[in-house]
Amino acid sequence: MISEDRIRELAGRRSSTVVTSCYLDVDGRRHPRHADYETQLERLVRDGRERAAGFGPEAARSVAGDLDRIAAWVRQGFDRSRVRGLAFFACSDDGWFEVVESPLPVGNGVAVNHTPHVRPLESVLQAYERLAVVLVDRQRARLFRFELGELTEHTEVFENTLRSVTAAAGPGHPAQGSRGAAVQRRIGEAAHRNLKQAADVTYTELQRRPVDHVILGGPHEVVMEFEGLLHPWIRERVVDRLAIPSTAGADEVRQAALCVEAAVARRGEAALVERLRDAVATGAGVAGLQPTLAALVERRVDLLLVSDGYETEGWRCRSCNYLGPLGRACPVCAKPMDLVDDVVEEAVEEALANKCRVQMVRESADLDVLGRIGALLRF
Repeated sequence: MISEDRIRELAGRRSSTVVTSCYLDVDGRRHPRHADYETQLERLVRDGRERAAGFGPEAARSVAGDLDRIAAWVRQGFDRSRVRGLAFFACSDDGWFEVVESPLPVGNGVAVNHTPHVRPLESVLQAYERLAVVLVDRQRARLFRFELGELTEHTEVFENTLRSVTAAAGPGHPAQGSRGAAVQRRIGEAAHRNLKQAADVTYTELQRRPVDHVILGGPHEVVMEFEGLLHPWIRERVVDRLAIPSTAGADEVRQAALCVEAAVARRGEAALVERLRDAVATGAGVAGLQPTLAALVERRVDLLLVSDGYETEGWRCRSCNYLGPLGRACPVCAKPMDLVDDVVEEAVEEALANKCRVQMVRESADLDVLGRIGALLRF
């Protein structure tokens, strides 16, 4: 399972030679046959061997062993029912091999470096937040959790708490006149009690396993009444209200959750970029490659923002971990630095290893204008 803790642990690893990082898309919707993704794996193995040659013969041997082990792991077979992406991290010289299975697709790619290439995992983790979907009507309630692209139903939490509204009418046929009004009142009261009980159960369940956002669904009037009965802690997490029936199928619920999640993610990213722009104006933030790398080296970064897909060469000092856009001598310790293919990835890994927050931002013209990378500072 992908988690922030696991990504940070990977980012903090250092090898005696080099680490091989390999990402393989095994999404059955795009690659229905094993041969489809095995062909991609063959290309990645070739690319990995070529990249390793630039690190010297010792590193090349280690990477060759890594790639052989990765290929063997894939070809021996694995359960694709819940896996759409694979990430491999290996160093034969250190006897280290780790596989991360992702319920979401990943882009094919291979990297050879002194540290694991974790930025794609961070992107996967941030692309999908924890969501709860609660569907209600006058007689029933259903609870779904949507995490890392998977929808699971947990309606059993409402068992033995909701009663039939029609039972409130009592035996016999519908009544007319004043008796009919009394029956309707009892039905309304029973429906309200149902919603109140459902609201209480929802609070208990989401306190037990918290989520980032809540989506409500059902008839508009019922949803509005239900929302008013929710605990404030739940209400402040409600991000959308959808006119989908409480009897909706899992596919309909999942598609609705995906749409809401995408909108929430874009709003959150836009708010962070706006905050960065304001912080740069006041000195509480930096933007652009060189100022951001300098802030990382000085351990001043609180939150690192990076345009998804931004890559550029740079330099790293293996002696003091200095990062910079220019080389070759380290300006801190004066020792020779290594040219790295992607200093942005190095920055992400450095930030994660130092417990900074990292936010990958997709399609933000405002962040592009700022230099595609920036940071909010601690001081």
